[in-house]
Amino acid sequence: MIIEPKVKSSILLTAHPEGCKQLVKEQIEYVKNNKKYTGAKKALIIGSSSGYGLATRISLAFGGSKTETIGVAYENGPKGKRTGTAGWFNTLAFNEEAKKEGIKYKNFMGDAFSNEMKEDVIKFIKEEFGKVDLVIYSLASGKRQDPIDGIMYTSALRSTTGGVTGPTVDLESDTIFTQTMENATKEEEKATVKVMGGEDWNLWIRALAEADCLTEGAKTFAYSYIGPKLTYGIYKDGTIGLAKRHLEKTADDLDAYLKEKINGEAYTSVNKALVTKASAYIPIFPLYACILFKVMKEKGIHEGCIEQTHRLFVDMIYGNEPVIDEARRFRPDNWEMREDVQAECEELWGKITPENFRELSDYDGFKYDFFQLGGFLVDGVDYSADIDLDALSEEEI
Repeated sequence: MIIEPKVKSSILLTAHPEGCKQLVKEQIEYVKNNKKYTGAKKALIIGSSSGYGLATRISLAFGGSKTETIGVAYENGPKGKRTGTAGWFNTLAFNEEAKKEGIKYKNFMGDAFSNEMKEDVIKFIKEEFGKVDLVIYSLASGKRQDPIDGIMYTSALRSTTGGVTGPTVDLESDTIFTQTMENATKEEEKATVKVMGGEDWNLWIRALAEADCLTEGAKTFAYSYIGPKLTYGIYKDGTIGLAKRHLEKTADDLDAYLKEKINGEAYTSVNKALVTKASAYIPIFPLYACILFKVMKEKGIHEGCIEQTHRLFVDMIYGNEPVIDEARRFRPDNWEMREDVQAECEELWGKITPENFRELSDYDGFKYDFFQLGGFLVDGVDYSADIDLDALSEEEI
C-alpha cells in the first residue's frame, strides 16, 4: 500500500517505514560525525523506541563506546491495513545498523509497567548480558496498570490551581484556538502521579539491584521537563508538575538507596522542549514550542532530540561540563532557559494572534518535526512507492 500521513487531534495515526529508517540513519550519522565519549558498557533503556529514549540508545551505541543496549518499548508492527507504529520501524532500523557495526542489542516489546516485563528483562540480563551500568527511564504513556493493586490508572492533563486558559495549535487545520484546561480532581491528581511519576522507575531500579543486575557505581536517569513561566500553568502548576516532582523525589530516594547498595547514582535530566508524541498533544505547549524554535534557530542554538541527547552524554554525564542545579537535576535545557531566549519568547507570545502566528513563530518547523515523528517529509524517500506491509510484519524485532 501507499502510506500517507493521517492526523487526528494532534495525533499522527500512520507511520512510514522507509522514512523512519532514514531518520534513524541520519541520527546515527550525526553521532558518528560529532564528539566521541567513553560511556556505559551495557545499558538498559526503558522507553527506547522514539524521542529521547531512541536518541539515547543511538548516542550510546554509536557515540564512541559501542554500548550494548537493551531496549524496552510498547510498539506494534504492521497488521492488516494498519501500518504499524513509528517506534516499531525505528527499532528495526536501529537493529539493522547495530548489526552492521557488530554492536550487541536486545529488544523487549510489551508493557514496561508489568511485573512480567521486569522479570523477563532481569532473566535476560542474568543469563545473557551480565550486568548493566546505566539505566535510562524514558517512558511516555497515558495509562498504567499498577502491578500491585491491578488498577488501571489514566493520567489527566489538568490544572491544580483552578484551571488555565491559553492558545494552542491545531495541526489538522493549521490554526490556533483558545483552550481551557480544567482543574483536576484529587483522583485525577493521584492517577497522573501514578502514571507519570517515579513509582515505576523505582520498581525497576530496586528489582534490578535486588537481582544483582547493576554494576558497582551504576547510574540511572529519568528524563523530565520543567519549562518557563509561559508553561507553568500546564507543567509546574499542573498535574504534570505533580508527577515531575514525584519523579524528582524518587531520584533522591533512589540515589540514597543505590549509594548504599552499589555506590551508584540516580538523577533526573531536565530536557529541552521538543516535538514528541506526548508533547504535541499537550494543551498550550505546542504554541510555546513554535515560538521557542523560532528564537533558538535565529540564535543558532536550536537542538533536536539527537543533538540534545548527545550533548548531555558527551559534556555532562560522561564529560567535564556538567550543568546540575541545586535540586541535583542535570539541565541540558540550559540553552532554552537562557534569559535572552525567554525574554524574546515572552515578547512574541504577547503579540501572537490567529492571523499572524505562522509569521511570528516557527509553526512550519514544528509541524515538519511532527510529521517526521512518523517518518514523513524525509528527503530521499519515495512516498509514492508501494510498501509491502506483509513482508514487514514478518521481520523480527
